[in-house]
Amino acid sequence: MTISDWLSNNWIEIFGALAGIIYVFLEIRQNIWLWPVGIVTSAVYIIVFFTSKFYADMSLQVYYLVISIAGWFWWIRGGRRQAAGGRRKEMGKAEGSWLPSLEGVGVGSDGTGQNSPLEGGRALKNDPVNHFSEGARLKGEGDVKLKVTHLKLKTGLILSVIFILLYFLMWFVLSRFTDSPVPEWDSFITSLSIIATLLLARKIYEHWFLWIVVNSASVILFLTRGLYPTVILYMVYLVMSFVGLKEWKRSL
Repeated sequence: MTISDWLSNNWIEIFGALAGIIYVFLEIRQNIWLWPVGIVTSAVYIIVFFTSKFYADMSLQVYYLVISIAGWFWWIRGGRRQAAGGRRKEMGKAEGSWLPSLEGVGVGSDGTGQNSPLEGGRALKNDPVNHFSEGARLKGEGDVKLKVTHLKLKTGLILSVIFILLYFLMWFVLSRFTDSPVPEWDSFITSLSIIATLLLARKIYEHWFLWIVVNSASVILFLTRGLYPTVILYMVYLVMSFVGLKEWKRSL
């Protein structure tokens, strides 16, 4: 078989591998465009894994399609909420500092010709110019990034239980109702990937440790099945997982 024949027979897998590399690069950079690229990559690998009889991995790609849409939404909304929360704190501090200085300034409504500090605060809050400026800031919040956070212990315990349940459920289904050649490996990679992607969608730092395990296991699995472009992809994933671990640590 010539190189051109091999390329023509495996072009879908090659395209998916290249899109996957771009996806991880964008993930490391915390670029929100990773989600639409992830949608394309998942659609391609639904076809690849179906033809290779990796049914759990194929189902995982369907899950990736859904979580990519959710992650896209969470990254945008989460960034806006964090920005709004920080702005409220700053406004609270600012009000506490300038309210006392307003006493005795301006024309008041208390019969003395003076405004109380509280009334001065209301006046500035109700200022249409301030509201206009606030609205302009809200419009620009789509560019605000969701911050990287650590995994909480309670969340980690809950996700660990979910992983164990998913693993045994998938193993049972694949071993009993499909012709998957490696149901235990397929179930392990799929279950752990589900948890890792969920953590990624919430921008939790520890998801990189899960990807290191997933990518290492995937290299071994796909090598035994002869999916060489995908093996190369997951080797790149493995290296980039360590890079992502280092880069995201700086954002904490």
